Amino acid sequence: MRSLPVLLMILCTLMVAGCGKKDTVPESSGSTVGESAAGSGQGEGQVGAGSDIPGGAGSATAGPPGVANIIYFDFDRSDIRPEYASLINSHAKHLASAAGVKIRVEGHTDERGSREYNIALAERRAQAVRRALMLQGAGDAQLTTVSYGEERPAVAGSEESAYEKNRRVELVYGR
Repeated sequence: MRSLPVLLMILCTLMVAGCGKKDTVPESSGSTVGESAAGSGQGEGQVGAGSDIPGGAGSATAGPPGVANIIYFDFDRSDIRPEYASLINSHAKHLASAAGVKIRVEGHTDERGSREYNIALAERRAQAVRRALMLQGAGDAQLTTVSYGEERPAVAGSEESAYEKNRRVELVYGR
């Protein structure tokens, strides 16, 4: 009977130690946030090869040429703004025409709010983009979602200009 409390303490310690681990999905190397020619920066991003998607085979591939791979969101919102309809349509058509191509839909938030809230918000954002891609023709098996919350900011800082760039979903291609 005396070993039961000791066993419970060891089990609880192991569970708590396992909770703090971060996601082990590799960082994308080709996704960058860029400014548009007009300087607004909204909806612009460079398209490049991302890292391989877990479970995928082969090297990374790029998305549709000349199309941004980042979708920005308003504060505390997960609905897709109308200006991103053509971007999502372009990516969906690209995926529909190449059944072997897969993407990882990565949800992100700014640093405001609790870690748990931001993980949930980033998941809602990623799922909204996933649903939109599927409605436009992308296949379910081509899409994987990941919620990073506030853990991988695109821009460091605690001002609105940094927050705007961190409230995003990135489309990372692989195959």
